[in-house]
Amino acid sequence: MSLRREVVLVLVAIIVVLSGRYIHRVLWAPNLMLNQAKVDVFIASDPDFDDVLEAVSPYISRISDFKLVAKLKRLDEFPRAGRFVLEPDMNNRTLVDLLRSGNQPIKLKFNNQERLEDLAGALSRQIEPDSISLLKAFRDSDFLDEAGVDQDQVLSLFIPNTYEVYWNTDVQRFRKRMLGEYESFWNPKRLKKAEAIGLSPLEVSALAAVVQKESVKVSERPTIAGVYLNRLRRNIPLQADPTVIYAKKLLDGDFNQLIRRVLYKDLALDSPYNTYKYSGLPPGPITMPDISSIDAVLNAESHGYYYFVADPERPGYHSFSKSLQEHNAKRKDYIDWIRQQGIKR
Repeated sequence: MSLRREVVLVLVAIIVVLSGRYIHRVLWAPNLMLNQAKVDVFIASDPDFDDVLEAVSPYISRISDFKLVAKLKRLDEFPRAGRFVLEPDMNNRTLVDLLRSGNQPIKLKFNNQERLEDLAGALSRQIEPDSISLLKAFRDSDFLDEAGVDQDQVLSLFIPNTYEVYWNTDVQRFRKRMLGEYESFWNPKRLKKAEAIGLSPLEVSALAAVVQKESVKVSERPTIAGVYLNRLRRNIPLQADPTVIYAKKLLDGDFNQLIRRVLYKDLALDSPYNTYKYSGLPPGPITMPDISSIDAVLNAESHGYYYFVADPERPGYHSFSKSLQEHNAKRKDYIDWIRQQGIKR
């Protein structure tokens, strides 16, 4: 064999080896730089390939290799929106495959929202739609008609829980999902219990919100619910302090103010939410009632109590009374304690 031919064969062999190594590196070698086990990246709706690159490039070692595989698999032509979970051992092939079809759901959580505006804000921090578009969708008249609620009642449709949804779910699909979850929550068993106490599901939610605001102690809520049901049955005003607080915040336009004490002048506030001034239930929930509060109303204790007041001896709990005379004595003790604490508002 001539020297020239040997040189050519050696060069071909080198090229084959180098090509093999290059192909292996481009397709199968890990190409991510992660300082943790997993990283979520989010690509907004209607993306182009530059949006994809902007989202993932901070975590890629060799961006030119990634671009090559992305073009081979046509990711540059058909980019996808959503949430994608990157893992340290991913190579360009698995990464591109993920970005082509791996939109992964999130765990969406919400609870304890006082107003629809608060809910929209909490949701916008977890999914793609902004709070303004969410709020507009929730207040849309066609949606309200479909759900059978009005502006005051719409918060009742959102049952606090953890839901699996896609990050880039649009507002129409999201509100439809929530309406479906609401209808599933109000199963025949719960509907039968609501009928037994003479309330509709929306009325149960309105009362449950008051019960929830009255006590942080879940074990005490069925007792409180029993008090309010006793008052409703005898057409006695609920006279619930949390409704007065809500009415004041609503009239003031300030839901950030801290109100720990209801004053006598507050009881005269002219608002349908003021249950000292207006009999029956408020027009809608004064907060988002959680499941324990709703079930507390549906499973309210049967007793003879018509009054209750905070118990200074047991923080967080209340003392219950059957007569106004007994209640007034306990209420005096509580007011004396409030004054001793220096709580003026």
